Amino acid sequence: MAVTMAELAQALDARLWGDGSIRVTGAAEPASVAPVGPEGGLLAMAMSPKYADHLQPGSIAILAEGMAPEAYGLVAAIFAPRPRLVMAGLTRAFDQGPDIAPGIHPTAVIDATARIGESAAIGPFVVIGAGVTLGEGARIGAHVSIDRNARIGALALIHPGVRIGHDVIAGDRLIVQPGAVIGGDGFSFVTPEESGIEEIRRTLGSRAQVKAQHWTRIHSIGAVELGDDVEIGANTTIDRGTIRATRIGSGTKIDNLVQVAHNVVVGQDCLICSQVGIAGSSRLGDRVVLAGQVGVNDNITIGDDVIAGGSTKIFTRVPAGRVILGNPAVKMETQLEIQKAVRRLPRVAEQLSKLQETVTRLLEKG
Repeated sequence: MAVTMAELAQALDARLWGDGSIRVTGAAEPASVAPVGPEGGLLAMAMSPKYADHLQPGSIAILAEGMAPEAYGLVAAIFAPRPRLVMAGLTRAFDQGPDIAPGIHPTAVIDATARIGESAAIGPFVVIGAGVTLGEGARIGAHVSIDRNARIGALALIHPGVRIGHDVIAGDRLIVQPGAVIGGDGFSFVTPEESGIEEIRRTLGSRAQVKAQHWTRIHSIGAVELGDDVEIGANTTIDRGTIRATRIGSGTKIDNLVQVAHNVVVGQDCLICSQVGIAGSSRLGDRVVLAGQVGVNDNITIGDDVIAGGSTKIFTRVPAGRVILGNPAVKMETQLEIQKAVRRLPRVAEQLSKLQETVTRLLEKG
């Protein structure tokens, strides 16, 4: 794929400097970009001075506003008022995506009752169950399985090896990375009598009597519902609900290796980073951000616009708009003060020891 600098600037709604007729064949880091040739060249991503130091004269680049292309000997440049947003548009323009040939591969197994939208592309060894609906322009990679009565909206991109369970509902423009599982059973079990877990929750740790227990499965007969523009990372798992559906709101992006348990409700435009675990029946508001390795306890509510820093462990309700950190989670500014105090503990302990020695000597002198 190749576009001209002028076409790219127009598509990115960015300002062009220099020769707009030069063809752009791709993008790369400045150190990897050579001067343009007769067929054009790579576009250097040099959106701050520290990257621009590696630019070669005669090349083309994206620069931040205020940088001087003449100083680097460039022949053309595009200015980015918000560099990462321009990066999003640029990478979208050059992302060819996975190789999924148009049409239906002859090895795919598709139930006769499934409804496949126009211009769908279905790769090798895909299995699509009874009553499944795929929207127009859906692209399904190799070895994907979609179970009965699932409904996937238009323009979905399902990468190889994804498993989508029965009755899952997804909106338009769904993206699922390799190996994700949507709609597996929730992890829900019960004992005939009060279990040890229930006892310690009631007593806050005290055990009256320890006895043998047998776990009986609570089956998951709910589904999973995903809104529009949802993205699911590689090897992430989203469990189906027990009775009602597990729900992920429109625009939410979920990273790799995330676990979303049964009955969880996630709001719109949330950002959930790698290795997050959200326990059953918890509710997240809109625009919640959970950084890597955050843990969310079961049956709690996290309000709109909450941001949780990395490795935060959330055990209780969090009000809207709060920024939290730590284990257990507290306001970020409180956690920073706690960390400062912890770092001072060795010095405080040493001072206390010396004070005790001084007091002891004074007492001995009488």
